[in-house]
Amino acid sequence: MGTAIIFALVAILAIFAFIGALKNRNVLALVFTFGTVAVFGFFSIMTIIKSGFPQ
Repeated sequence: MGTAIIFALVAILAIFAFIGALKNRNVLALVFTFGTVAVFGFFSIMTIIKSGFPQ
């Protein structure tokens, strides 16, 4: 479950980076931060679904 928490934290930080890249109109940063949000967000959600919530 610790892996899902770390992946979720990385995805949340990448969302803030994505917003910053939008403000600066930095296309390369937009591409990389979108990829980071997509990959780490997917892995965190799927880890939570597969492993379940801790009791």
